[in-house]
Amino acid sequence: MEYVRRIIDDEIDRRMEAFNAISIIGPKGCGKTRTAKERCKTVIEFQDEEKRDGYIAVAETSPKLFLKNIKPMLFDEWQDATKIWGTIRKDCDDNPEKTGEYYLTGSASKKVGTPHTGTGRITELKMYPMSLWETGDSNGMISISKIIEDPYYDIDGRSSDISLEQLFFASCRGGWPRCLSILKDEAKLEIAKDYYRQIYQKDISAIDGVKRNPEWTRALLWSYARNMATTAKRTSIYADVRATQTVTDVTLASYIEVLESLFVITDIDAWTPQIRSKTAIRSAKKHIFVDPSIALAALGISPNYFYNDLDLFGHVLENIVLRDLLIFAEAHNARVLHYSDAMGLEADAVYQMEDGRYALIEIKTGANKIPEAEKSLLKFKEVIKKHNEEAEKNINHPRAIYREPSALVIICANAPMAYTTDSGVKVVPVGCLRD
Repeated sequence: MEYVRRIIDDEIDRRMEAFNAISIIGPKGCGKTRTAKERCKTVIEFQDEEKRDGYIAVAETSPKLFLKNIKPMLFDEWQDATKIWGTIRKDCDDNPEKTGEYYLTGSASKKVGTPHTGTGRITELKMYPMSLWETGDSNGMISISKIIEDPYYDIDGRSSDISLEQLFFASCRGGWPRCLSILKDEAKLEIAKDYYRQIYQKDISAIDGVKRNPEWTRALLWSYARNMATTAKRTSIYADVRATQTVTDVTLASYIEVLESLFVITDIDAWTPQIRSKTAIRSAKKHIFVDPSIALAALGISPNYFYNDLDLFGHVLENIVLRDLLIFAEAHNARVLHYSDAMGLEADAVYQMEDGRYALIEIKTGANKIPEAEKSLLKFKEVIKKHNEEAEKNINHPRAIYREPSALVIICANAPMAYTTDSGVKVVPVGCLRD
């Protein structure tokens, strides 16, 4: 199958103009190896069953021998031979003028046995499954970055023909590149289901060789799935698991750490500006899956389920959009955050560019929710404006001045087309979104 260029490709190429080595991390099956192979003349795959023993033997005794091969070189699943890391790091130190020679890929974030971090020598990028734009579900007519950067960026009238039914399917299928080469829709749905089974049956223990209970893992994934795109407390998640399993909080905390290391689950940090002095900011992290298809496999849900439960799909849609924003952010050195406070002020997402400009974003399934979302975003902007006015008056006790949002955005599943409201809020169909 012909290689489908990814959003992160440009950032990889930029980094490798400055660095001699890059570590591409992320969940297995997201396309790390294929992306790196597109750039490499020599490929060392440590999980190749026919060559694994020989590769490991060389890596343990004389890892420098690998470096005699034609470059650029790829070391796939390098964490199976951790001496490679130090060997490449030293070569980067010894040849500071060289760039673009080494690619390392891995499906676990733990760098076991690496005495050096690689800081300043080995740059790191996180890769996710494919966004809706990369899988072709979004036509990519509207760039979130351009909305923030250009106040005159015209989105009005641009539309998408993706239906809610198609979004139901896309959420269960996921953004797995393998699906692009599969013809039958039913077969595409099997990829995420198998991924989910592999997590609790094998990966949870294989990451570090510590035997872990598959049923505890399944129960934990079910609870996380039930709470996706929320700020549910860990105590609540633990209680879910203990409803069917006998396991301690300490053990569950360690399981969560492993699932994070496997890039199965991740958290969206809270944006915490003190824009209302007497208001408590909720700093809890928002829990999402690296791909919503894993969550839906854990819940045992098929696309048809959502015909009778649009409320749940609202959480799924938020997970989809947050995943896509994380993909965009990784390629642009941006940040994805969320906000809520005790007074009810909130934003489903805060997309902050490298230069500090940002968009406040609400994510809605139905077009009937757009007026409510617009009102909420305008209130948020007004609170920031009033805070700044008060801060400028307060000479004796200065308060921080916060940049006002560059854009207010509503991302909607079934908006008929993109438009700008009279108040300046951008309404974007999810099927038009790109980086």
